[in-house]
Amino acid sequence: MQRLITLTTDFGAQDHYVGTMKGVILGINPAAQIVDICHGVPAFDVLEAALTIAQAYSYFPSDSVHVVVVDPGVGSQRRPIVVSTGRHVFVAPDNGVLSLVFAREERVMVRHITALHHFLQPVSPTFHGRDIFAPVAAHISKGVDPTVLGEVIRDPVRFAVSPPKSEGDGRLRGVVLKVDKFGNLVTNIRPTDVPQLFASPAPPFRIVVGKGEIRSLKLTFAEGSPGEPFAVLGSMGFLELAVNQASAAHTLGAGRGSEVAVFIE
Repeated sequence: MQRLITLTTDFGAQDHYVGTMKGVILGINPAAQIVDICHGVPAFDVLEAALTIAQAYSYFPSDSVHVVVVDPGVGSQRRPIVVSTGRHVFVAPDNGVLSLVFAREERVMVRHITALHHFLQPVSPTFHGRDIFAPVAAHISKGVDPTVLGEVIRDPVRFAVSPPKSEGDGRLRGVVLKVDKFGNLVTNIRPTDVPQLFASPAPPFRIVVGKGEIRSLKLTFAEGSPGEPFAVLGSMGFLELAVNQASAAHTLGAGRGSEVAVFIE
């Protein structure tokens, strides 16, 4: 059995780390098909990595093996884990990076990886991506059953993305979860949190963030006038704040963690 392997890391493209992991995988399984999801996760940013893998994994074929290495605790007592769902397998550090996968999946089995004979030896305390996660994923892609890799654990590290808070009278307070490469501000607000905003016709509203105020909701990025901040329902399923062909983060003076206030008038 040959399974596709995906890689998500904060290693970037300037060093040897990603290439070395691929070399380990191919050394164990020369027939492996490897897909890079993202290597531009900001260093040590577990939340960003959790958002990244949660948005991508479900679009891959069943039985894909997803390796996620954003691991500020590498070499510490944090556990390496393998997670099996109904359709996918994940190999990652137990630091919360799979929290949003846990939230999306109904059936999840988490195991602490302790099968040392599936690691590269000696194991470097600073590069578990090479010595633990890549070889384990490669062995799984060749048919090794995750059940032989370690015992089931019931307490994996997980965190929840805080939902926006309703303050009554058509007021809602959320937060910017991430700023994408284009400068769009991805909030934690979903259509179900403020259905009035997505009604047809929508009532007048204001969205206040940073130093700006938004009063229009567009269907596409191209509908926005140059330099005009607007709201749009993004592909991640969250309300996004954008500027056509410009950075909303720069225009509005906001970034990850900025408060987003919605007022339905």
